[in-house]
Amino acid sequence: MQEIKTALWEAADRLRGSVDAMDLPEYVGGLIFLKYVSDEFAANRSELRARLVAEAYDEDRIEELLEEPEFTDGPVIWVPRSARWPWINTLKDTGHIGEVIDDAMNAIMQANPSLLGALPTVFRDGTADQERLTEVVALIGRVRFTSAEERPARDVLGEAYEFLLDRFGGDSRSPRSVGRLLVGILEPSGGRVYDPACGSGGLLAQAGTFMAAHRGAPAAGTAFFGQEINERAWRLAGMNLAAHGFEYDLGTRWGDALADDEHPDLKADFVMAQPPIGFWKWSGNGDDPRWTYRDANYAWLQHAVSKLSDLGTAGVVLEKGSLLSRSPAETRIRQALVEADLVAAIVALPEQLFRSTQVPACLWVLAKDKSPERRGRILFIDGRDLGTMGSDTERVLSDDDLAKITGAYHEYRDEPGFCLSVDAAAVREQEYDLTPGRYVRAARVPAGTRALTKDLYGVFN
Repeated sequence: MQEIKTALWEAADRLRGSVDAMDLPEYVGGLIFLKYVSDEFAANRSELRARLVAEAYDEDRIEELLEEPEFTDGPVIWVPRSARWPWINTLKDTGHIGEVIDDAMNAIMQANPSLLGALPTVFRDGTADQERLTEVVALIGRVRFTSAEERPARDVLGEAYEFLLDRFGGDSRSPRSVGRLLVGILEPSGGRVYDPACGSGGLLAQAGTFMAAHRGAPAAGTAFFGQEINERAWRLAGMNLAAHGFEYDLGTRWGDALADDEHPDLKADFVMAQPPIGFWKWSGNGDDPRWTYRDANYAWLQHAVSKLSDLGTAGVVLEKGSLLSRSPAETRIRQALVEADLVAAIVALPEQLFRSTQVPACLWVLAKDKSPERRGRILFIDGRDLGTMGSDTERVLSDDDLAKITGAYHEYRDEPGFCLSVDAAAVREQEYDLTPGRYVRAARVPAGTRALTKDLYGVFN
């Protein structure tokens, strides 16, 4: 992965200047998609050829079969001859490489209708200098996407897209470890999976990878739905999910899920969202049935609730301020969510998890149909002390950290100083303040001291 990231960085660096920085993910991402699908297609053809040889097919018949689109093994994107990397590579020095790449993109989309509109065709008429583009094609050509025993090639491709958007696309999504936490909490097993702020599709891809790891493959009938406001990220999401072989629907175009829902009738079994932290400048349409509780600050929570099936579960990453804002409107929203018994758990996350902001975050876990032992209760998890500094400015949740949080949620246990299950009456007493530390850490203080502290708090406030 590090070799691929280095190649992507060099590719972007060579295009910089002739291509706007915000367009770099589309140019470089499109090229690595071409290289990836070509490598995967070649590997698939090699396996099929070996099988046909073993079955004593003659060479001419083998060649005929290998060029039939319906003759495949597994979820492989069909790559026409004019879109295969060896062909592109032979034409890279002709002075028309942009035209060659766009033709390759169009050929793949025509052969794979699910990709129509998803691939970038900006190389012929775009601003990229053709000589620099030729250098980038040579550079990307040295990268080989092959599955290893410990990691499938499609997962590496997904991480490459996230790297591109993070470094060059202005993407402010949550870090990969927070995505892993979301998937580990929800444990998607099949059905409809939805992300209303899907970025480059990383979270949906992680959900599908989780299913494959635990079931061998996503269950029959599994479908991934998403929406994304950024055009470049939306295209990358389509390429990402297509490369994984997942059935997906990202809407007819990019757009804001809160203002213009591309999936108005969707009821999902799993909803997961990592919207940009601090995104509160929004004004809802008063006629929209999603806004049962009318307040902009909780739009993502309301949207998630509106999308849940009768047995659905959601995980939404928000800034910590969503847990304790004292404005009457926001308190009423938290009250409504608690009294409707929709809040299953709240996880306080450590600071400095996000490269793009220092705003602390939390994870809301919502459930339409809680198990009997969880009804009328909320599990508070205080994970503020977890994580290690991966750099001077960014904290990372380790595998042990993730296991500690997800284990507490699934085992539904109390652990002094870390997690505590609280009934709705206790939350009412705290005026619907959902900050985990208020419950988890207060549980370690003797009852008499808590009462005295509360009395003093009242005197001085």
